[in-house]
Amino acid sequence: MGTLDQAYHALFVGAIIVLAIMICCCLVRAIIGPSIADRIVAINMIGTMTIMIIAILAIEMKESYLVDVSIIYAMISFLAVVVLTKVYMGVYKERAEKAKLENKHQEEEAK
Repeated sequence: MGTLDQAYHALFVGAIIVLAIMICCCLVRAIIGPSIADRIVAINMIGTMTIMIIAILAIEMKESYLVDVSIIYAMISFLAVVVLTKVYMGVYKERAEKAKLENKHQEEEAK
């Protein structure tokens, strides 16, 4: 193994470690919140960083099938974020309508 190969190996391992630490930070953000939007963004970031780790492993291990796995994971991650956003928007609209009806009833009672 040449000096350049060792340098690339150290770079790839360092990048994977940094990404793993960032995934842990995003996991904390996804659990703590404070809002649903923060949680959705954190989940999206976890998916993106996982894709990057798989791509780095594909280069490091010289296995081209991992690139295909990375692309499939990207599609699944995208769909998951779209579904979570759709669910969140439905819940948000439902809460807004319920609050609107409660305000309307309170105004009628006040009259």
